Amino acid sequence: MDRRTVLASGLALGIAGAARASAPADIERVMLWPGTPPGGEGLGIADVTVPRSPKPDDIAWTHIGTPAMTVARAAKPNGAAILLIPGGGYARVAVGRGPGRIAQMFAAQGITAFELLYRLPHDGWRAGPATSLQDAQRAMRLIRAGAAKWGIDPARVAAMGFSAGGHVVGSLGTRADKVTYDPIDAADRLPARPIAVAMFFPVVSMLPPIAHEQSRRELLGTDPSEALARSWSLELDVPAATPPTLVCHAADDKTVKAANSLAMFAGLQAAGIPSELMIAEKGGHGIPLFDADGKPYVWFDLFRLFAGRHGWLPNL
Repeated sequence: MDRRTVLASGLALGIAGAARASAPADIERVMLWPGTPPGGEGLGIADVTVPRSPKPDDIAWTHIGTPAMTVARAAKPNGAAILLIPGGGYARVAVGRGPGRIAQMFAAQGITAFELLYRLPHDGWRAGPATSLQDAQRAMRLIRAGAAKWGIDPARVAAMGFSAGGHVVGSLGTRADKVTYDPIDAADRLPARPIAVAMFFPVVSMLPPIAHEQSRRELLGTDPSEALARSWSLELDVPAATPPTLVCHAADDKTVKAANSLAMFAGLQAAGIPSELMIAEKGGHGIPLFDADGKPYVWFDLFRLFAGRHGWLPNL
């Protein structure tokens, strides 16, 4: 596993330079909000990217004023869809403008994939820690609202998150029914709950000693109260409506401690939520998710089987 090579993927970061959110004409991009996103009135936040490498579409978004989804359409859709939520420690969002490797993999399997570019609390949005969750909820509703256009079954939309994106997707799973913004159109009458959730090497807890300090600081501020930290520690509040959830981590992750995934699994089990846990011996943080020959890592197969048992895929 530690011999795997990181290839360009939905976890990679994007194109060099600073720019407004834009994409080539052949890339399908869906803006989440028809105007200024909630809580942004008067802020005037511009989208800013920074280069991560000389590779094309290898950027990180450090400020996001126009959150969006990039669509990877399935050539032969089987009706399933997935929302992919990248990480970045809540300091940036690690996603390119075009569909990444993971999105393309799902699309090749008949699963329409949506990569989420979500807003960051450090830009001063009035929802504070709930800012990214607002975008995740809205994205799920827009996917369902466009089900006919994309050839998907609105009942079969899953969600997968990585690192800090694992905290966003975990928040989506545990707080799908929480009202985080005022409805703005018919899409907001649709449910935000995924049919199943995957949390890969996720940030989960905001409490020492297992909290990821950067994510905690970016999400909650430099000196959050214990009550605030507890309220955003996902393992402590797992309601009965939480979707079936798969949690995966590497034991040697030095960035986000595997104890986060252990705590989340314990919380899911205590709440009686259908759940699975996979801890790999090695791999570090952001475990390489594709072999050098392009073969996907085993976690994707685990999720297909797990979510398939819960209605995501046909004939499973």
